[in-house]
Amino acid sequence: MTLAKRMSRLGTESAFEILARAKALEAEGKSIINLGIGAPDFRTPANVVEAGKKALDDGYHFYTPAKGLPEVRAAVAEDVKRRRGVAIDPDCVQIVPGGKPTMFFAILMFGEEGTEILYPNPGFPIYESMIEFSGAKAVPIELLEEKGFQFDPEEVLAKINPRTRLIIVNTPANPTGGVIGREALDVLVAGLERHPQVTILADEIYSRLVYEGAEHVSLLAYPSIRDRLILLDGWSKTFSMTGWRLGWGLWPKHLIAQAERLQINSNSCASAAVQVAGMEALRGPQHAVDEMLAAFDQRRLRIVRELNDLPGFSCVMPQGAFYAFPNITGTGMTSRELQDMLLAEAGVATVAGTAFGARGEGYLRFSYASSLENILEAIARVRSALQPA
Repeated sequence: MTLAKRMSRLGTESAFEILARAKALEAEGKSIINLGIGAPDFRTPANVVEAGKKALDDGYHFYTPAKGLPEVRAAVAEDVKRRRGVAIDPDCVQIVPGGKPTMFFAILMFGEEGTEILYPNPGFPIYESMIEFSGAKAVPIELLEEKGFQFDPEEVLAKINPRTRLIIVNTPANPTGGVIGREALDVLVAGLERHPQVTILADEIYSRLVYEGAEHVSLLAYPSIRDRLILLDGWSKTFSMTGWRLGWGLWPKHLIAQAERLQINSNSCASAAVQVAGMEALRGPQHAVDEMLAAFDQRRLRIVRELNDLPGFSCVMPQGAFYAFPNITGTGMTSRELQDMLLAEAGVATVAGTAFGARGEGYLRFSYASSLENILEAIARVRSALQPA
């Protein structure tokens, strides 16, 4: 058989490959601590679980409108007003199964041969994969360690040309934990006003996971670009609902029908009962989110301290999400070499920085969405592997 040529351009998400390798080693009897996958180790809040169960008991067994249940879209609009201070039209909200469909739809909508899409590098690997799959040229936005993994907005603007269709901004960021500050976003948005042909995809899936008084500045706060802004958010990270597969996108009015058409042609709709659980997550008590954030903060401070004490490692303090992204060039190994060595010899699963783009070479991603006990044991194993007796 002959596959379509575009299949050769499709990448993957290495964290899931590492997870599979870790599970295979565990099946062989090896002790593995997984700090590779970006999934909170907390249970979904009990009230959310009960809402999902009740929805099934109440008969939410069928298709919903492609954009999602109206009451769930209304709950998202309420949450956007409450947390971002902007009133939005619920009709422009689309409920999707996870965060990826929103970026998938946006990139398919704007990417084709002869066009360019700007994306963060190191960044979430599906950005580059999907851009190349669409036929567009993937143009990296370099995230700089010395700036806390922020970008230089003037350098970003200099990359825009008549072929540029879309720019992707991710804050707080995966894999770096960086948070783009207001000053940088002010400059970026002012520059984008000179490029009305460029649509913006704002990936804000970690918007509630910020620390040390760091401010999450939503691109939705800028009225001048609101008519060409696609906002990606969801439930997976904030409410520890990764396995529920539930996210949402906010689309400009002139694009929501196109997004809906892509949804109909791909996955029809998100699960009805899961949507009801998501509505409870937004409207119900929020103490579980606050408790998770406090735990992540404690782990963040400790893992960075421990990583900086490892030979050949140096790690800036992440301001958001739940990832540390240490520089490992002092070990003398490449990112992939160190990733593979730590999994095979130390039983610690991490993700090589190159899984997040070429500019991730020299770094390793550690997820601190695991218990403090696991983190400390993992670091002890890493130290032993780096300093063999």
